[in-house]
Formats: sequence, structure tokens, C-alpha cells
Amino acid sequence: MKKQFKNITLKALACSVALSALAHTGMASANINIKFHHDLPEDSAQHLAAERFRDMVAERSGGEISVEIFPNNTLGDDVEVTQQLQMGAVEAAIIPTAKLSGFVPAMQIVDLPFLFPSPDIAHTVLDGQAGDDLLATVEQVGLKGVTFWESGFKQFTCDQPVNGPEDFAGQKVRVMQSPIIMEQFKAMGANPVPIAFGETYNALQQRIVDCQENPLVSITQMKFYEVQSDVIISNHAYLAYAFLFSQRWFDSLSPENQALLSDAARETTAFQREETARREEGYIATIEASGTNVSTLDDAQLTAFRESTASVHDAFANEIGADLMAEFQQAIADAE
Repeated sequence: MKKQFKNITLKALACSVALSALAHTGMASANINIKFHHDLPEDSAQHLAAERFRDMVAERSGGEISVEIFPNNTLGDDVEVTQQLQMGAVEAAIIPTAKLSGFVPAMQIVDLPFLFPSPDIAHTVLDGQAGDDLLATVEQVGLKGVTFWESGFKQFTCDQPVNGPEDFAGQKVRVMQSPIIMEQFKAMGANPVPIAFGETYNALQQRIVDCQENPLVSITQMKFYEVQSDVIISNHAYLAYAFLFSQRWFDSLSPENQALLSDAARETTAFQREETARREEGYIATIEASGTNVSTLDDAQLTAFRESTASVHDAFANEIGADLMAEFQQAIADAE
């Protein structure tokens, strides 16, 4: 009797385990969880747009797809997260194009100094065929690019006034780990120092570096203006974020879910850019209220900067690709 009871119990246990495994498998296939990385605080246009993307995806999927947002480099810095995307450990992220240069050299075309004359032209080009062709280059390294978000145009900050490129001579400037950005400052006689974004405030505060460049959102959200005497409105280069999915993970989805996610990312793009632009006036007011000097370069000063960095375009033409450079130049000319 005991033996019979034991056999029944074992069969019931085996059945329970099998049903549990089946249920778990079914649950896993019916629920898709996305970890979404970005490098800015929660009070940023990037985070607000990520929340809109999350809500749009949840609504359109009927709750089947959930997005958990990890702001402020919670999962690691941008390079580390890009590697996690390649492995499928992170499903989605927005990564500055400059941070992708070590993975796909072509992506650094967006970071060329004075490439885009205006935000509208940048958007037209990046949302068109040239932008699509650029995004396609990341597939060779296990990434799926779908659109471009932004932090906007970059400005200079320094511990001294800046009126022309000669004022950067001998200055130590914090830069992203990007050959193009490093070359941009070398062309002005500066000493570029690659430092992680999250460590920039301390590097400025401790005078490890004298200057840095970033869009107003980063300067304000990261409070760089607290440890710099001058913010110089230069609009000298554009900081775009590539909206990426893990290719390995993305390929495992149904065509319907792939389309749902791609469409939601693209549809959120305009909101993200509008929110970035809307906030910029407030950022300038915040910086000025702190006592930090805010100045704007005039046309003659901008011409001097443009001429001093023109060599960077030629220096990286082969690395980026002659065809892509020509495509972007034509797209910009057509948009003007």
C-alpha cells in the first residue's frame, strides 16, 4: 500500500512539474519584457519619451509587451550597454552615435563639427534615406537601429571665456571616447581627454580638465555649469542618439511585434525632439541664474571655428565611407 501510494505521489509530482513547466513556457511566450537603457536622469526629455514609448507599446500589445526603463546608466555606461545589446542581455537602448564609433565607424558621421546647419535639416536627413542607410550599418555588429533621438546641438563650457578656436589652445577638454571629437579639439590646439559621462562633473570640479562640450540638457541636468565659469552657445555639433534593439532578441520576435516596436519608437521620435527643444530656454535661464556666464558666438566667431575644424571632415572621409559622406552631403544640400 505504501509502495502504491509512493508511485501515485511521484506520478502526481511529475505531472505537476510538467504542467508548471508548460505553463511557464506559455507565459514566457505570451509576455515579452524589455529592459530599456538611457544615460540621463529621469527629469529629461529622453526619459519622458521613453515613458511614452513604454505606454504606447503596452497599449498596442494589449499588455503582452512590457518596458522597464533604466535611466542614468543604471545598467552600465553606453559602451557597456551596447555590448549587452549585442549579447541580448539588454533589449533596447538609446546610445549616442559617438559612443558607437568603436563598433561601427560610419556612425560617427553625425558627430562631424558643423555638419548640420539647423535642427530641421538634421531631422530631415536623419529621418530620410541617408539616416536609414546609416542605421543599417549597425546590423553588422548585432544591433537593430530604428530611429534617431537627440540631445540637440552641443555647446562649449570652460573655466574661461571663449571667443575663438585659439582660446582652446593648451586647454584640457573632456570628450567622449570618439576619434572624431578628439580630432575636433586637436584641430583647435586643445588636449582632448576621454572621460566617462558620469565622471565628468568630478573631473571638472577637480580641474582634471578645463572644458567640455555637451548639449544644454546635459550641461543642466548634470549640473556641469556649477563647476564651470562660462557656457558658450556655439551649436558646433549635433548629439544624436541611435534608438537600438538587440538584433539577436529582435529577430526572435514575431513580425507583428517587430513592427509594433519599430513603429512606436519612430512615432515617439518627434515628441522627444520637441520636448528637447521646449526645455532649452529653461536650461539657459537655470544656468544664468546660477551666476555662470552665458555667451553666444557671433557669425564671425562661428566662421573661425568652422574653418579651424574643417580638416576633420576630410580626415575621416575614408573611415566613414566616401559613399555615405556623399549621400549625407547631398541630403543636407537638398534639405537647405
